[in-house]
Amino acid sequence: MTYPFQSAAGLFAKAAPILLFSSLLHAQTPAAPEGDLPLDELRTFVEVMDRIKSVYVEPVDDKTLLENAIKGMLANLDPHSAYLNADAFQDLQEATSGEFGGLGLEVGMEGEQLSVISPIDDTPAFAAGIEAGDLILKIDGQLTKGLSLMEAVQKMRGKAGTSITLTLGREHRAPFDVKLKRAIIKSRSVRGQLLDDDYGLLRISQFQSNTGKEVGKALQQLEKDNGKPLTGLILDLRNNPGGVLQAAADVSDHFLSQGKIVYTEGRIANSQMRFDANPSTSIKGSVPMVVLINGGSASASEIVAGALQDHKRAVIMGTNSFGKGSVQTILPINEERGLKLTTALYFTPSGRSIQAQGIEPDIRVERGKLSTQEQSQDVKEADLAGHLDNKQGAESRSKKQQAQTELLQGDYQLSQALGLLKGLNVLSRE
Repeated sequence: MTYPFQSAAGLFAKAAPILLFSSLLHAQTPAAPEGDLPLDELRTFVEVMDRIKSVYVEPVDDKTLLENAIKGMLANLDPHSAYLNADAFQDLQEATSGEFGGLGLEVGMEGEQLSVISPIDDTPAFAAGIEAGDLILKIDGQLTKGLSLMEAVQKMRGKAGTSITLTLGREHRAPFDVKLKRAIIKSRSVRGQLLDDDYGLLRISQFQSNTGKEVGKALQQLEKDNGKPLTGLILDLRNNPGGVLQAAADVSDHFLSQGKIVYTEGRIANSQMRFDANPSTSIKGSVPMVVLINGGSASASEIVAGALQDHKRAVIMGTNSFGKGSVQTILPINEERGLKLTTALYFTPSGRSIQAQGIEPDIRVERGKLSTQEQSQDVKEADLAGHLDNKQGAESRSKKQQAQTELLQGDYQLSQALGLLKGLNVLSRE
């Protein structure tokens, strides 16, 4: 199996999928900088290792000590650099295919505490109501504080069908337990549906290698269902943890006819990348758009939102995104192990670094639901029991509209996005 090696997503594994952020299939290990070796420090390292082997309460073999030393070197660089042992390296390969086992969580470290970056659509974690920003305090009763990210992820892994209990901390709520069953996660990254006549919704849950193609197919299906070109489109990137960089560029390319999409800067040659829009691949270069983001929108999601915002191609709505603006390169050590090392920062077309800042929406809309007072109380003929069907198909349209209305009533941000699109179209006709 081939897989990309550049990554700008947070750390994932079977409990939280590794989503890669790159278009590279091979990463060259950069040459070590010239200079003398730090002999005093190396002597200290050898001395410490010797003391542990001779004095520690239990015997520890050289392999374990050296592997722990490698983990320590990487763990103290930044939250996203890590040593990938055989299991983690295998997880990485599985995640790029869009199929993996676990809970469907992307996790990261908030200080010393394990936290949820976002749940993935249609997974055990999503169904259980786990939210972006939740802290994972315990895994099956064991405190996560003091565990490394990879150690915590390993504990959340397991055979599909087995149970696991997470103790979560959430703002304004006492810690609570959530029991989940692990599952084989087959992630579908793109979904499309009509919200109203001429207005479509495109939901991207994560950026996989084929997401760009899926977006193209979904857009074509939306227009087919609508019977004519769309008047407006909502691109929903909320709780999208990111993924493959090429996919982010491909998705942006559908909506941009020219100009820069994203570029990266780092110390080594293959960390200097630039992606530009291709006029021939833009299939929705002018339809009015609203992009929805929130605190769970990270990495590749922020690339798409930032590119469309900088080009004034879409109105960005919601809350500030996660702020994951660094690029990780996967450097294989051998066929089973590797390093995930931060090697660059990425920038939006205007030169903004998203790192630790995120994308600020053009229009801030908090999450919420429409209250019953805000919902229409009008009673129509179609609402009356025993009403006569319209033989020309009006009844089927009524059922579809009811489902669309229920979706909008349960999602305040989505309803506001649709209202804005309609307003923009009214103004453009005047």
